[in-house]
Amino acid sequence: MSNFTATLIRAGYPLSVFRYRDFSFVWASTTLVTIGNQMEMVVLGWFVLTLTDSPFLVGAISAARMSLNIMALFAGAVADRVPRHRILAFVEFVMAGFAVVMLSLILSGRLETWHIFLLAVAMGMMGVFQMPSAQSLVADTLPQDRIGNGAALNTVGRTIAMLIGPLVGGILFQSFGPKGAYLAIAALYFSSGWVALYIRPSGSSTFREPESVVRSVIGGLKYVKGQQVLWGTLVLALIIESSGWTFHTTLMPIFARDVLAADSKGLGLLLFAFGIGAFAASVGWVLIGNQRHVGKLMIGSVIVWHASILVFSTSQSFYLSMAIVTLTGAGFASTQVFILSALLGTAQSEYRGRVMSLRSLAIYAFAIGSMSSGAMAGLWSAPLAANVVGTMGIVLVLILAILAPKLRRL
Repeated sequence: MSNFTATLIRAGYPLSVFRYRDFSFVWASTTLVTIGNQMEMVVLGWFVLTLTDSPFLVGAISAARMSLNIMALFAGAVADRVPRHRILAFVEFVMAGFAVVMLSLILSGRLETWHIFLLAVAMGMMGVFQMPSAQSLVADTLPQDRIGNGAALNTVGRTIAMLIGPLVGGILFQSFGPKGAYLAIAALYFSSGWVALYIRPSGSSTFREPESVVRSVIGGLKYVKGQQVLWGTLVLALIIESSGWTFHTTLMPIFARDVLAADSKGLGLLLFAFGIGAFAASVGWVLIGNQRHVGKLMIGSVIVWHASILVFSTSQSFYLSMAIVTLTGAGFASTQVFILSALLGTAQSEYRGRVMSLRSLAIYAFAIGSMSSGAMAGLWSAPLAANVVGTMGIVLVLILAILAPKLRRL
């Protein structure tokens, strides 16, 4: 075998996980629903901003999507008791139904701000059940030694969604208004549910004998408490949800309009650049394969992510901002790869649903961070809010690195 052929085989090895039929369906379903979710995020943010002219309400609508995340503990217990592919399909079809309701209200001319908030809460609850099932299925459909590749490719799918969703959402909103955007969102949610119907997980997705949901939740919490890598990773997730995540979701529409003088298409382009960086980083980690020193890489990625936010806050040039936010996306995606790899690779199969539900519960911190960053941007300025977000993320992750030595050594 020539050196060139051997190199091609090594380069293609990470992609060979798509030979596992069920993983391919999990990947496709997750990618489709995330495209819809990313489109909805940018459409809702811009829609609320144009309707109310309130940066605070932009943050509040994002927070509303996370308001029922306390259900994550229950969702994780369910995901460890009920076939996860069935949960995934059901939830994604319900999300399609909510998008149709939103579209109907827009077309009828009866849409009011409280309708948007109510549907955001309902859609957020569906996401609470979608996330632990979808991410656990990555490990359920792959052998143990391929979970790292699966985690990286799962992040590639999500970054493809971040690349396509905001740009298409911004263009559709500008060209056809919210009705055109929500027609596409509903179609994507329905397609993701349809694909999920074809998932047939292997025997690795085992379910324990029935026990009360409360006992199941308590058992999961005790398990995580005894694993420093797991609780350390989940604390890191809390940190990034309350800091870095709020930048590209809540603060970006405000930066686009108030600092960079851009419209909804400009917002889509900024988030497209973010997606480019995220896509490049996640593909890079796929090609590298199973990484060593996941803990150190995870901590380093968080620092890069938040440092780029600090740099972005100093820019008043649209194209320079696009370049900087590409690096932000790279730090973001790298962090997601390492978090998922650490959680799925460390957790035992029978606890995966509950572990991933705690990852979903960590998103609750996003509600607080989103509202506070939106409030800071409204009271003072978007750059000041970004400075607080970036500094907080770096300081807190460095403290965690000291308190959780096993996470550093992972």
